[in-house]
Amino acid sequence: MNDPLQDAEFFRDPYPAYARLRGECPVRRVPTGSGGHSAYLVTGHAEAREAFVDPRLSKDTARFFAGRASQRDLHPAVSRSMLATDPPQHTRLRRAVTPAFTAGRVARMRPHITRVVDGLLAHWAPGAEADLMAVLAVPLPVTVICELLGVPEEDRGRVARWSDELFAAGRPDRIDAASHRLADHMAGLVGSGRHEEGSLLHALVGRHDAGLLTETEVVSLAVLMLVAGHETTTHFLGNSLLALLQHPEAMARLREDPDRIPGALDELLRFDSPLGVATFRYSTERLSLGGTEIPEGVPVLIAPGAANRDPAVFPGPDRLDLDRQSPSHLSFGHGVHRCPGAPLARAEVEIALRAVLSRFPAIRLAVPAEELRWRPTRLVRGLESLPVVL
Repeated sequence: MNDPLQDAEFFRDPYPAYARLRGECPVRRVPTGSGGHSAYLVTGHAEAREAFVDPRLSKDTARFFAGRASQRDLHPAVSRSMLATDPPQHTRLRRAVTPAFTAGRVARMRPHITRVVDGLLAHWAPGAEADLMAVLAVPLPVTVICELLGVPEEDRGRVARWSDELFAAGRPDRIDAASHRLADHMAGLVGSGRHEEGSLLHALVGRHDAGLLTETEVVSLAVLMLVAGHETTTHFLGNSLLALLQHPEAMARLREDPDRIPGALDELLRFDSPLGVATFRYSTERLSLGGTEIPEGVPVLIAPGAANRDPAVFPGPDRLDLDRQSPSHLSFGHGVHRCPGAPLARAEVEIALRAVLSRFPAIRLAVPAEELRWRPTRLVRGLESLPVVL
C-alpha cells in the first residue's frame, strides 16, 4: 500500500481520503514514505483531541531519533525547536514568546496591520488580474512577523524564501540546506545585535542575558516564530479567500455585514485547515486510542484537517456554514502545544478579508478551481497561487 497522504490527488483535495480513512478506523496504521516506515494516523475528532493532550505521546523527537542512523542534516535550531519538546522544557520556552501574542499586544498591532494591508492593495484596481497569494497572503504575514521579531527589512525576502523551502516535500536536501541558511542568518542577527529594540528578538536576547535561555534556544525560538508566524497565516488567509470565492452567498453575507467576519473565522479554519497533519509525536509506552492498540516507540500523526470534518462533531462537514459554531476545530492544535500566535493570525486574516471584500465587490477566480496548484506537502494545506480577477 502506498502512503495515502502523499499522492497528487491528496494534495489537491485531501478530504475524500481523510473521510475514507476515518470511516475505516479513526486511528490506524499507515505507510509513510519509502523504506517500509509507518505511523499511526489519527483522523477522528475525539481521538485527535485526546492525542493532543496525552502525555504518553511525546514531542521530544531528539529522544526518539537518538541512536538511529539518519541521512538528514537539519540544523539543530530547526530539529530541536520548541515544537520538539515536552513540559517542563516546553513550558519554559513557550513562556519566552507568549507575551508577544497576547490579546492586548495584538490589539495594539491592528492599526499597523491595517496599514500593511492597505499598502499591499493600494496599487490594485477593480478588474485587474492578480495572484492573491503573491500580492497579499504571503507578504502580509511575512511583513508582520518580521517586524514583530525585529528582522531588518532588507533581510525579509531571503528569510521568507528559506522558510518556504523548509516545506519542500520530497526534497530533504533542499529542506536541510534551507534550515542551515535560515538558522545561521537568525544567529547572525542575534550575535550582531542587528535587530530592533523592543522587538521579540530583543526580548529573547534579554532572557538570554538573564540566564533564562541559551543562545541556541534564542535562535531556535526566533526561527520557529518566523516560520510558524507566516506559513500558517499565509494559508489560513489563502484557504479562506478561496472558500469564499467558491461560496459567493457566504462572501456576499460578509461583504454586506463585515462585522460578521470575526465570527466566521472559526468556520473558515474548520472548513479548510491550513494545518493538515501536525508535526509528529511518538508513543513512550503502549497505549490504546480510539480502540486501536499503539505499541511503544512508534510515530503518531494527528490530522486536524481530517478531525475538522468529522461528521460526529460537525454535521454536514463538507459544507461551509457561517452559522455553524466551530470553536472546537483543531486548526491551531490543542493543549499545551496550541499555537501561541493564533490571536495574531486571526487579526491578520480578519483585517485582510475586510479589505478585499470592501475594495473588490466583483472579485472572482481567474481560472477554474480544479486548475489551482496546491503545495505538495501533507503538513501545510495551502495554495501555490490564487489567480483572481479583482
